[in-house]
Amino acid sequence: MNQLGAGIAITGVGSAKPETVLDNHHLSQMVETSDEWIQTRTGIRQRRLLDAQGSLSEMASAAAHKAMAMAGLSPVNLDLIILATSTADDLFGSACQIQASLGASNAVAFDLTAACSGFVFGMVTAAQFIRTGVYRNVLLIGADVLSRWVDWSDRCTCVLFGDGAGAVVMQANQQDRLLGFEIRSDGNQNGSLKLAYDARTQEIVKGVTVSRGCYQPITMNGKEVYRFAVQKVPEVIDKALFWANLTTDQVDWLVLHQANQRILDAVAQRLKIPSEKVLTNLSNYGNTSAASIPLVLDEGVQQGKIKPGDIIAASGFGAGLTWGSAIFQWGR
Repeated sequence: MNQLGAGIAITGVGSAKPETVLDNHHLSQMVETSDEWIQTRTGIRQRRLLDAQGSLSEMASAAAHKAMAMAGLSPVNLDLIILATSTADDLFGSACQIQASLGASNAVAFDLTAACSGFVFGMVTAAQFIRTGVYRNVLLIGADVLSRWVDWSDRCTCVLFGDGAGAVVMQANQQDRLLGFEIRSDGNQNGSLKLAYDARTQEIVKGVTVSRGCYQPITMNGKEVYRFAVQKVPEVIDKALFWANLTTDQVDWLVLHQANQRILDAVAQRLKIPSEKVLTNLSNYGNTSAASIPLVLDEGVQQGKIKPGDIIAASGFGAGLTWGSAIFQWGR
């Protein structure tokens, strides 16, 4: 047990993307759509897809290695691994597979499911372990392979989603760089976006039936999700900034879940944050769910945009429905 009241620093970030690219012209050969239609309504030009032989665990491990290398942290020094995902390789969870792959023999590992809000929820969860002094070195991974659960004949959803993984290292620190957060849920709107269980009745002996498990493809009410995001995301960012005792003028970068360019633009406009402070890679990767925020964060760091001490307002939102925001400074 470490000393109570430890601060938190985000000291490393990394990402991994599949090699296969599916652009809008490919999609126009599959469903009735066009590059112009997709870009106008979503801002997406292409997305990456994990091939049939690939695994989420491998992709997540690749992102994790890069994050740990940047942080200068050996896997054996990890205390905790949190995998934010909705598409684990194993329904019992994939975090332990990643722990074994990394050689993180001293780390506890578990999955966390909060869909596209998963990375923010994972950051808040990791923070509690560090702040209470239980752990010092935490690896947080956001990874999803939504292509496994897309109906490729449904043009309303198949144009949106891609695959990817991103990771950050969070460490106990003398100065606290996690400045504020707020997370929310509303199960009353669950039907707006879901990947639902599809029960198939099976009689195992006469008079005794059980359901044989499988899942339906992703379904979404686009108008409701847009309305929800545009209203709730600015509110939750404002609340997190309030807890951080900051204003939007003090935010260096807005890093939103990459769902739809219209949502990103509307949220930034409501917060009065100029477009040059909004980081996005949506056009290249589509909606990668829990991976989207760390993917953007990694690109911002690698491109030299995000510098040590910069204040980042991050927000995830999606199925559940769930949404949340974390305000943090990059670096030690």
